[in-house]
Amino acid sequence: MESYGPVTGDAVPLELKQWPERRVPVAGVDLLVRDVPGAASDLQPALFVHGLGGSSLNWTALGLMLNDTIRGIAPDLPGFGRTPLSGVIGISEQAAVLSELVDREFDQPVHVFGNSMGGASSVALAAARPDLVSSLTLISPALPHPRVSASALWFAALATPRIGPAVLERSQRLPFEQRFKASLAMVFGDPRSLAPEVRAAYEAELHRRDTDPWGRQATLDGARSILKSSLARPRRSLWADAAKVECPVLLIYGGKDRLVDARIRTKAQRTFPNARLLYLPHSGHVAQMEHPEEVARAFRQLIESNPTRH
Repeated sequence: MESYGPVTGDAVPLELKQWPERRVPVAGVDLLVRDVPGAASDLQPALFVHGLGGSSLNWTALGLMLNDTIRGIAPDLPGFGRTPLSGVIGISEQAAVLSELVDREFDQPVHVFGNSMGGASSVALAAARPDLVSSLTLISPALPHPRVSASALWFAALATPRIGPAVLERSQRLPFEQRFKASLAMVFGDPRSLAPEVRAAYEAELHRRDTDPWGRQATLDGARSILKSSLARPRRSLWADAAKVECPVLLIYGGKDRLVDARIRTKAQRTFPNARLLYLPHSGHVAQMEHPEEVARAFRQLIESNPTRH
């Protein structure tokens, strides 16, 4: 789910305020990248990584809340938002794109924020290139889960070569309002809490996404990658990557998350060598959008308690 921000002004909800955008050539495609506005150039750098079906706009409110602490960028990864698809893009391919982007944009390690599939890609990045990452903030990361859930079955269906396209096509034929309500219910703990203007902006963005020619393939590729990661052998799994991550890690899970079972948080905190946990019982899959104040506060505490890393 995306948050959309084409407007500015003090009366505008924080999640709808605009970030400057530009194009950055990375991995054979021009990534759309947004910069956190109002951040001083001498602040520590940060990278915000969205999840499957999301975009850089998922980080609007949180980035603005932290612009006195970090200067950051948020890309639309290939196949999502306003960046075209360029080849097959899964977790490992996203990690490679992120590595190239950080090498290009910064000359020092960055604080990485990752949500959902973007959290999985961020873990892969930190394991492969620890020199690039000074901390990880993972919001409902898509790490392999032993329990079979409705969402896991949905991803399995999408990942099946013949079934996946049919599932998406059938979904696309549903009335728009029905799809929109289902989308909100899937990612937000309480969609009713959204301000009317924020809800209207999300609705407009979903209409726009319907016109992206690459959206369906990117969704299928992402679902297949998530399923593949859940079937990987232990030594090659994302959990093995997690165990290699030595930088400070902030794990954030929502009690009303319908996509990532928050009960996995105990294993996650035990697996990362240097992790702390924030559990938000009323949040869904996108805590950085639903409860950005709590996420921002926890991140500040993370870096304040690890002064040598920032």
